[in-house]
Amino acid sequence: MRVGLTGGIGSGKSTVAGFLREAGATLIDTDAISRALTAAGGAAMPAIHQQFGADFVGVNGALDRDRMRGLAFSDPAAKRQLEAILHPLITVEAQAQAETATARLVVFDVPLLVESGRWRARVARVLVVDCAIETQIERVLQRPGWTRERVMGAIAAQASRKARRAAADAVLHNDGIPLVALRNEVLSLAERWGCETIARP
Repeated sequence: MRVGLTGGIGSGKSTVAGFLREAGATLIDTDAISRALTAAGGAAMPAIHQQFGADFVGVNGALDRDRMRGLAFSDPAAKRQLEAILHPLITVEAQAQAETATARLVVFDVPLLVESGRWRARVARVLVVDCAIETQIERVLQRPGWTRERVMGAIAAQASRKARRAAADAVLHNDGIPLVALRNEVLSLAERWGCETIARP
């Protein structure tokens, strides 16, 4: 079973991904793939340098992620140009990792699954982690370097909660729920979707 996992910034998607891995699923992290592609010597860097110029390449040869994030949030055309470079490369690597997976449940962790429009046809189920926007803001503000304005920009650049829920086969409401209860929900879902889950407390 191939599952797409998504959720807005600050929704707790990474926590859910960890619980799925704990349950025995193979997790394919498209953010991690993106970071590898944009690291020094990464496969995406020549095209990024050509498209955006040297100002977006750090002294170590990796993508200047803060500068690029600022541009992508403020300039939709630049965001589309970056996605046109990264998305095909991410897809190839994600599919390659899936082909070598031996687990019965393979989870693609895709922050922009709904926005991309490409992933729904590649997975059998979509799992959305959802919470109130104010909860998202509160959580992300605890991260170093984030301001409320920057968080709101990130949320605005993502699909709406309504759009994500409409695309979902299952929704985990991660708002005011104890961590142990969220873990148990994830393990139950993994079990239903074909994973050999571990014991719950």
